[in-house]
Amino acid sequence: MILFPAIDLKDGVCVRLFQGDMNKATVYNPDPAGQARAFRKAGFKWLHLVDLNGAVTGKPVNVGAVAAILDAIDIPAQLGGGIRDLDTIGIWLDKGVKRVILGTVALNEPELVKQACRLYPGRIVVGIDVRDGYVAVEGWAKTSRVKSLDLALRFEDSGVAAIVYTDIDRDGAMTGVNVDATVDLAWALTTPVIASGGVSSISDLEELKQNEAAGIEGVICGRALYDGRIRPKAALKVMAK
Repeated sequence: MILFPAIDLKDGVCVRLFQGDMNKATVYNPDPAGQARAFRKAGFKWLHLVDLNGAVTGKPVNVGAVAAILDAIDIPAQLGGGIRDLDTIGIWLDKGVKRVILGTVALNEPELVKQACRLYPGRIVVGIDVRDGYVAVEGWAKTSRVKSLDLALRFEDSGVAAIVYTDIDRDGAMTGVNVDATVDLAWALTTPVIASGGVSSISDLEELKQNEAAGIEGVICGRALYDGRIRPKAALKVMAK
């Protein structure tokens, strides 16, 4: 199972939000490239990047910060936020992003996602961000009436590399990952699922690891790594069991 350390970018710096609220951002590192190097040195094999401003505006914003991160590392990175057309997908993949994460367009333009999967096999991830059971889009500013499983099922057999499932109410809140919902979704799909939102302790990682057979590819961790509640060496040991 892969442990993805998260680098969330807002106004060019590395932050964490509380429950997706752009007005509740804590700056953890003004040097995103330096943070990426630190994660690489700690032994992580992937990075999870999010252009938060891009997610709200609908187009890439933190381009310089992402480029600096890609120049600083030799491990793969997946990127989400503001990627809503084929041109932007192609640009990021050409710049060295290994996988792009599509959220808003997955809900609004599912055929575009399927076309992207055909053009870039193995490099398209769907992000499903959920508030109170329903999919939220546009930087979590709008909540739809579509449920997570219904959206995920639209992309079965389409070539999506993974589903990133985020429980918004738990994101950045340090209340623990929503294991039950994540596992239920993973069992219902053939597409691998990546857990996100609320990871606060090694026990969260252990519980997810115990359910790996459901189809859980990995887990994204942010604030707990920055706060030191989860130590990289111990976390990576759990993932490698």
